[in-house]
Amino acid sequence: MDSAASEKSIIALDEWLQTPAGVYVRAWEQACLDELTADIFGFNAIQVGLPQINALAANRMPNKWQAATRTSSMAQLQQVADGKQIAVALDFAELPFASQSLDLVVLPHVLEFAAEPHQVLREVERVLIPEGQVIICGFNPASLWGARQGVSRITRKHYLPVAGEFISMPRMKDWLKLLNLRVGGSHFGCYSPPCRTAKWLNRFAFMENAGQRWWPYLGAVYMVHAVKRVKGMTMVGPAWNRKSASSSQAVPATNRK
Repeated sequence: MDSAASEKSIIALDEWLQTPAGVYVRAWEQACLDELTADIFGFNAIQVGLPQINALAANRMPNKWQAATRTSSMAQLQQVADGKQIAVALDFAELPFASQSLDLVVLPHVLEFAAEPHQVLREVERVLIPEGQVIICGFNPASLWGARQGVSRITRKHYLPVAGEFISMPRMKDWLKLLNLRVGGSHFGCYSPPCRTAKWLNRFAFMENAGQRWWPYLGAVYMVHAVKRVKGMTMVGPAWNRKSASSSQAVPATNRK
């Protein structure tokens, strides 16, 4: 997928998010992100892509950025920039931040629609500080929605944006492991069948609790929460917690003969 195709696919995702299924996904992801980001502390955080979701709404860091593609309009960028976030347009594969400068990066449905997903992840690893955190949202191919999307390649009646290259959870974990990003937790949601109307999605709302209990890994959407680990680095407590060395006692010298 080249850059032009990537930008077109992201635009297609924007349109899909306005559908009843898209509203359903956004509601679940917003609730999950609010819970995950509320207790992540630091100074600098950025949400890359998908301005329809305010991924950093519950986070309390002083510096927060909302980034979208360079083809996005300023009105689209300002959807969640409520004065507490800075809206910027940039290339996801070349983040304009210094190495080891960000405490948190959120990637909602960015990798599956990016021209170079591996490069985007490498950039995220570069800009994260040691023990910095990343949260990734994606569509789960091992779900009813993923099966529906597979059938649509034959019927030509697509349910999800056709340009997306959906990444399975095991594959995503492998990518993160190669970059020393240790997965701390994963979450699945949106267990309703792939219905097109809000009426039918609401009728299957009971499947949300049933899915969490009986088939937890088959949700239509997942989130991965990972932490950057640096080899050879050991976290230690503050210096003032260390006990000062006791002063050495004088030892009397023996008399010389």
